[in-house]
Amino acid sequence: MFSKRKALLAIDQGTTSSRAVVFKPDDDVVATAQREFQQIYPRPGWVEHDPDVIWATVRATAREALAAAEKAGYRAEAIGITNQRETTLVWDRMTGEPIHNAIVWQDRRTAETCAALRAAGHEALVTERTGLVLDPYFSATKIAWILDHVDGARTRAEAGELAFGTVDTWLIWKLTGGAVHATDATNASRTALYDITANRWDEDLLALFGVPAALLPDVRDSAGDFGVAAKSVLGQALPITGVAGDQQAAAIGQVCLAPGEMKSTYGTGAFVLINTGDAPVRSRNKLLATIAYRIAGQTTYALEGSVLSAGATVQWLRDGLGLIAKASEIEALAESADPDSGVYLVPAFTGLGAPYWDAEARGALIGLTRGSGRAEIARAALDSSVHQTCDLLDAMAADGVEARSLRVDGGMARNAAFLQRLSDLTGIDVVRPASVEATAWGAAFLAGLGCGLFRSLEDGRALWVADAEFAPTRDTSRRDADRAGWHAAVARVRSDAV
Repeated sequence: MFSKRKALLAIDQGTTSSRAVVFKPDDDVVATAQREFQQIYPRPGWVEHDPDVIWATVRATAREALAAAEKAGYRAEAIGITNQRETTLVWDRMTGEPIHNAIVWQDRRTAETCAALRAAGHEALVTERTGLVLDPYFSATKIAWILDHVDGARTRAEAGELAFGTVDTWLIWKLTGGAVHATDATNASRTALYDITANRWDEDLLALFGVPAALLPDVRDSAGDFGVAAKSVLGQALPITGVAGDQQAAAIGQVCLAPGEMKSTYGTGAFVLINTGDAPVRSRNKLLATIAYRIAGQTTYALEGSVLSAGATVQWLRDGLGLIAKASEIEALAESADPDSGVYLVPAFTGLGAPYWDAEARGALIGLTRGSGRAEIARAALDSSVHQTCDLLDAMAADGVEARSLRVDGGMARNAAFLQRLSDLTGIDVVRPASVEATAWGAAFLAGLGCGLFRSLEDGRALWVADAEFAPTRDTSRRDADRAGWHAAVARVRSDAV
């Protein structure tokens, strides 16, 4: 009988779509499946997802990719999960039914709560224990909001009847038929409830945010045992042996395994992570100390900068303004723009992330003249992600953490003109890997590590191959003028602007 070749299934549950990718153990893609799903905007600044839709799209894409892989002669050995982080779900432990829509990481409904906690002097504690800042981006205030706005939820949570999870935890619960309520250290580190140096849920923070301990999942290493996906769910029983939040998975996929190695992922948002080794770097510039991964009980840390809108800005041009019919059209359109137009788009649709952390800021298109058109707006949209990346790298440098090159991945990394512009304005080399599936591959690699196909994280280094490199070509004076124009535009949208 013909023997199937070994493969790994990555479930990549993102903000706008769910994807499943089956990889060979050498990083080659065997099969993929993807389904977009609806974004729910109950009020300005609020963003929700239907948990049942998340699950349905994950299950459908996983089954589709596994079937295609089987047809091609490959059989998955294990599952790795990577996910949109901070997005918050609460469900009934008995029935598995969610008690509210998932509150997405972009959601700003708890901005006033965060401001009040900050005014009361609590941010220092949050930052010391978690490496994070007080912002509605993180899960803690989202959990409290659900408990306080769903009838009877807080009482039920305290009685142990409800479960909280980020998206990875929800998927593990569903895949295992409710047998496992667990997360990994990277996702736990994004909740604002987890002490990243002690590696445990923090009682002081649970009390501060009003989150009952009975809600919380078990926290495990990023590679290891997360239970078995039932045969009735995916058509075959598969162990879940790797889990990491999407940005940490991308860092693993980009083999940022030594201090100073840095990547930036351009998806719905943009996220720069730089490996800082076995100790967190405490930022003086509102960057985040976070867990990069935890393997065999050993924790590696990263310094992170978070941009809330990158690919989402391109999506807005397509769906909100109708300036393009599909995202791939933006490169040629932006290339036709007047490079000296002076048009800036600040995409603060749900506030500004690092290094500003201004939940009340709102977007603006600045510098328009009668000569401005679709091309100039498209260029300003792409440039907004470049400028925000520069802001993060400037903040990292001010914290004493610098890198000589930037590894990039995500959908926008396919755009060569964007990457050249990124190199020009950051002033450093930008490197794109042969596979831009870094996030999914990172999850698959963790699964391979967890099930024994790989011996260590370093096994991934030999599999990473560069596809293209972009070096700075722009003169410094023009770069400085561009940056000054951006900073002036940002200053005009800040919530404290006069």
